[in-house]
Amino acid sequence: MFLVNRENHDIKNMDNIQILWVDDEIDLLKPHIMFLEEKGYSVDKIDNGGEAIEMVEEKRYDLVFLDENMPGMDGLETLKRIKEIRNSIPIVMITKSEEESIMEDAIGSQISDYLIKPVNPKQILLTIKKNLDTRRLVNEKTTSNYQQEFRKISMDLSMANSHEDWEELYRKLIYWELELDTIEDEGLQEILLSQKKEANSQFFKFIEKNYEDWLHHGDEAPIMSHTLFKKWVYPTLKSGDEKVCWLVIDNLRYDQWQIIKPIIEQYYQTDEVKSYYSILPTATQYARNALFAGLMPLEIKKRFPDKWVHDTDEEGKNNFEQDFMQDQLKRLGLGDMKFSYNKITNHNAGKKLVDNMANIINNRFNVVVYNFVDMLSHAKTDMKVIKELADNDKAYRSLTLSWFKNSPLLEMIKALKEGGVKIMLTTDHGTINVENPTKLAGDKSVNTNLRYKTGRGMNYVQKDVYEVINPEDIFLPKENINSVFAFAKEDLFFAYPNNFHHYVKYYTNTYQHGGVSLEEVIIPFAELSPRK
Repeated sequence: MFLVNRENHDIKNMDNIQILWVDDEIDLLKPHIMFLEEKGYSVDKIDNGGEAIEMVEEKRYDLVFLDENMPGMDGLETLKRIKEIRNSIPIVMITKSEEESIMEDAIGSQISDYLIKPVNPKQILLTIKKNLDTRRLVNEKTTSNYQQEFRKISMDLSMANSHEDWEELYRKLIYWELELDTIEDEGLQEILLSQKKEANSQFFKFIEKNYEDWLHHGDEAPIMSHTLFKKWVYPTLKSGDEKVCWLVIDNLRYDQWQIIKPIIEQYYQTDEVKSYYSILPTATQYARNALFAGLMPLEIKKRFPDKWVHDTDEEGKNNFEQDFMQDQLKRLGLGDMKFSYNKITNHNAGKKLVDNMANIINNRFNVVVYNFVDMLSHAKTDMKVIKELADNDKAYRSLTLSWFKNSPLLEMIKALKEGGVKIMLTTDHGTINVENPTKLAGDKSVNTNLRYKTGRGMNYVQKDVYEVINPEDIFLPKENINSVFAFAKEDLFFAYPNNFHHYVKYYTNTYQHGGVSLEEVIIPFAELSPRK
């Protein structure tokens, strides 16, 4: 049963609202401040930007009044610094000037409102109510709507029995996760997190029951890695002369797509957003090779015996994607189509690609693989600072957004727009924040991935894995005759019994892929047309 403690979740009443007023002539504003205090507001007074920043670091304010023209650190610089500390705080700029450029700078820095001096008490009271009451109403409406939707999601969860049901359910969960991010209600976020955990538990059972049948009875299967190009990209290439860029952002989850979508939509209109299912393992070597080859891994190995690399081999696992793409185009009757293939693995390579866009956009078809999000997930494991910055999914999304806003990828998208190029944006698999270990033992033939294992002589907890005794049943090659596959469920990760506690400490709360979860398997595909 879903209950919300109203005592804990109601927005602050007026007596608890904390306001910071920053003005170098703060003593002259005493009548205004007394007026607010008589109305029940608590007001702290500071006469310079430096101390204001310290106050914001020490105390959680509901609203800041900020003078634009102060000696030393002026209002615009103080605004910038405050937003770096706490981006969500409403700031009302107060200025003597009506110059348009000053207001443009302030508005561009995300002020909530501005007032022209001299201000009167009624103006001040109105702007407080406008900002704080709007937030309160939005919070209450969001809370109320999620309470109603919670029951429906719970019902849908118990009845989901098709891949379409799970796609729709996952989209709903992501929608509410992003909505609840905006109101910063930890209680509701915990409730949603529990609902997502239950959804992943049920989704694992659904995949375990249906995955093999999908691969043998294609009519019943969702669009998957090896069928996506033929079903969703090829028809556009075949039907006309429209220039197309197939943009594959490695390791991009559905929630991350939703976060970067508003920026992309400044340059592109979204014609359609769909989702498809990554094959297992949800790992680059398997899923992305299948994406470009239009074949399952076992079929790739048979067709290209010299180009398939096993898990335990040291050489690169995705060195032949361009060859696989060329072969698939040829099989589909587009072998003569001129196309480019570019894989971006670092910032400088991205900048070089942007510089070369004038030549690239002349091609009818371009493929770009962008590896940043994959690097970000690995950096969270290997770098302490990234692990602290991306402590949870909300922070992980925020880090993705910050990167995207300043990335060569965004510059590339702008250039494609100017060239009139249609973008088909997708990924090869998602990733999940792993929280719980499950023990696995095996010999040296076992691979190192934390979310799936393949090899011989493995011992693991049966209930924690989707076990495939004969990999060829799901069109996976095996390195030796006794190899099996084990895919971790939900948010589990494999840890060896030897040095178990070290593994648990090092890998808990890191982003991994290769197993079975909604985040890894159900991933976005978007068709984008350049805005006129």
